[in-house]
Amino acid sequence: MEKKKIMLYPMNYKITQKLFFVLIVMFISDTMVFGQLRTVTELTENWKFQKGQNDQAYKVSFDDGFWQMVTVPHDWAIYGPFDESNDKYAQQIHENMEKDAATVTGRTGALPFIGEAWYRNSFKLPKSYHKEQKVILAFDGVMSEPKVYLNGQKVGEWNYGYNYFYFDITDLVKQGEENLLAVNCINYEQQSRWYPGAGIYRKVQLIVKNENSIDHWGVSITTPVVSAELSKVNIKTKVSESDLSLVTQIYNPKGQLVATDTTTNCIAQEFEQNIRVPNPLLWSPENPELYTAVTKLYNEQGLSDEVKTIFGIRSITYGSEGFRLNGELRKFKGVCLHHDLGPLGTAVNIAALRRQLTILKDMGVDAIRTTHNMPAMELLELCDEMGFMVMAEAFDEWKEPKMKNGYHRFFDTDAEKDIINMVHATRNHPCIVMWSTGNEVPDQKTTAGPKVARYLQDIFHREDPTRPVTAGMNQIEATMKNGFATLLDVAGLNYRTEKYTEAHEMLSQGFLLGAETASTISSRGIYKFPVEKRVYFRKIDTEKDADHQCSSYDLSHLIWSNLPEKDFALQDDNPWTIGQFVWTGFDYLGEPSPFQNTWPARSSYFGIVDLAGLPKDRYYLYRSQWNKMQSTLHILPHWTWPGREGETTPVFVYTSYDSAELFVNGKSQGVQHKNDSTLQNRYRLMWMDVKYEPGTLKVVAFDKDGKPAEERQVVTAGEPYRIVLKPDRTVLNADGEDLSFVTVSVVDKNGIPCPTASNRLNFKVTGAGTYRAACNGDATSLEVFHEPTMKLFSGKLVVVVKSTKEAGSIELNVQGKGLKGTTVNLESTITNNLKNEKK
Repeated sequence: MEKKKIMLYPMNYKITQKLFFVLIVMFISDTMVFGQLRTVTELTENWKFQKGQNDQAYKVSFDDGFWQMVTVPHDWAIYGPFDESNDKYAQQIHENMEKDAATVTGRTGALPFIGEAWYRNSFKLPKSYHKEQKVILAFDGVMSEPKVYLNGQKVGEWNYGYNYFYFDITDLVKQGEENLLAVNCINYEQQSRWYPGAGIYRKVQLIVKNENSIDHWGVSITTPVVSAELSKVNIKTKVSESDLSLVTQIYNPKGQLVATDTTTNCIAQEFEQNIRVPNPLLWSPENPELYTAVTKLYNEQGLSDEVKTIFGIRSITYGSEGFRLNGELRKFKGVCLHHDLGPLGTAVNIAALRRQLTILKDMGVDAIRTTHNMPAMELLELCDEMGFMVMAEAFDEWKEPKMKNGYHRFFDTDAEKDIINMVHATRNHPCIVMWSTGNEVPDQKTTAGPKVARYLQDIFHREDPTRPVTAGMNQIEATMKNGFATLLDVAGLNYRTEKYTEAHEMLSQGFLLGAETASTISSRGIYKFPVEKRVYFRKIDTEKDADHQCSSYDLSHLIWSNLPEKDFALQDDNPWTIGQFVWTGFDYLGEPSPFQNTWPARSSYFGIVDLAGLPKDRYYLYRSQWNKMQSTLHILPHWTWPGREGETTPVFVYTSYDSAELFVNGKSQGVQHKNDSTLQNRYRLMWMDVKYEPGTLKVVAFDKDGKPAEERQVVTAGEPYRIVLKPDRTVLNADGEDLSFVTVSVVDKNGIPCPTASNRLNFKVTGAGTYRAACNGDATSLEVFHEPTMKLFSGKLVVVVKSTKEAGSIELNVQGKGLKGTTVNLESTITNNLKNEKK
């Protein structure tokens, strides 16, 4: 263990006294605490909720006895019902290259998120509270435009529903009494281009600390020097006043103390420390090593405040040679994510986020773009822990509107403070490697656009000079002409693959990023014939698209986008491309292109994984390119086609192997090799002339020496016979919030999955758990998620089981008419250290 280090400054009697006292406290009794340090209480339970206008609900005397009891995080609109009339309007959608207005349905999820609502709760201050302490009320996000009241007095308000904000409520709280907290929020029509959620959908915290304390978000940690032998950790700490002393201890990922620094040099209420860490363990997606900085603030009476900050030691550089993490060139294998969690809505849940990231990790994803909003703290914490680089995005609108009631209403007054809060709240997360000022903003093609882009980029640079800034540009020609693209640290191109070479030659950065790519569309388990490429615009084929589903042969995209192979080739063939972020990793509520002008359709088709968290075929196409640690061998379509006997039924194989042989009932259909004849042939193996006959479809993949290496098969299914349950986790934490996602499928008498089953199933949870939601991944389904019944879609659905706060066994029973039902047993355990691992 490295000895505690003392930094010496020009000496005077006062500083010498302070240093001497701090040393006495540290070396004699490091646990000595003079008075109670900060307490952080998460306000989760006992919230009263009511939708609707109410001009009296902020008052202490108001009777909320008839209001609904909820927990926070909470999304009040996710419970539906789905309805075509919800946020239905006529609009010209420029991002879709539309030239006139058309009626839009389902664009915001067809959920009833429009309207006003109130939340009320009460709390008491800790018994240790004394009048010299400060009290902070912190919100991670409220949708939207929250107004906050305490004990009948207005505390403040915040316009941007995706931002983190806090208020000092010291002067309004009462000691020894109940304090009444009331929050009003409101959503408007034409406010969003996707489902935004509604209510207090992220956590709320009450922070009590001493008057001599570290500011909220007051610790900033960077690693300006990084090598295998040594790292320099720079820590800036803002405090309440200058006449204090600061001690920072750094612990490595194993919890061992590796460095200590003590200083009394505080300038303008900010300490700055540069601490050497020998032989650092570097953070990366492959090895997400995390350090902890314990910052202790001392006044004349002793230890006054203490803050723990998780950080990573890593370096990022961008240049003409590309992007380097810790000195090594790499390309982003990224996906874009909206913030909803499918059937859970936008209410943040760590288990649901961890499941998403686990699925993406297996696909080979190493980066996330938080489109088009500021990310949840829990997402960033998990990305730190699990190893995902993050492009953290701020806005979907600047000055020029996309939506009638979008962010443009607040841009002039709020943009700077929103960015400041975003940076200060999240800057210590090593996962964040890039900021994005916005996505496809109309300002990009105006003469004033570059000035606005510079304004925003300068704010990011001022608040965090260590990370580059980008923006998602879809008007490439305009941005190259007006200078918008040139001024960005990172030129982020949304689609427009045909413009990549020209943009690289014209722009000065020397490299390009695919900030948003592909937008291929598909429905899990749906296959349409004949197999052909489809480019969708506004009008759909009333015969081919009567079911409002997209074929999972992965050959369909919107007019402004492309198939995955185009982006694969751009990344593989051009060293000046630094990677891509695919639209999207998961399906999300809203934006049901290409069916947003028809009904029913209420969620996206873009996802590589569907809304239930079940991988589509396309998942394995990306996995075959991105997961270099494991092999991939996947066959499509399914092989249960009654009535198609003798008809041409093409077979695709997504694989990390270069060649394979296909068999139908033991008869060879020939060997296919990946080749450069077309982009599809370069990345897929395709047998286009296979004739369907019931039985077994088998593929045998060959290694580089031409020897059989791996095989897969798909078998024709009989009639649905029994239900099969497969939980992602069987052991939960008894905290009232932990979740198990149970995949439900149907098999025939021989155990063969039935890929077209659509049986209605009923769910019942007993014991130390409750039924939370179900989802089948069908973008056209109007069944609400919270009712314990749902139809299978393409033979599958997912049931979500939630723990209670009591330990014990949990039983999920699933039944269906004419099917053999079944039960799965889960366990709920009281522990703070239970890891969310598959067990």
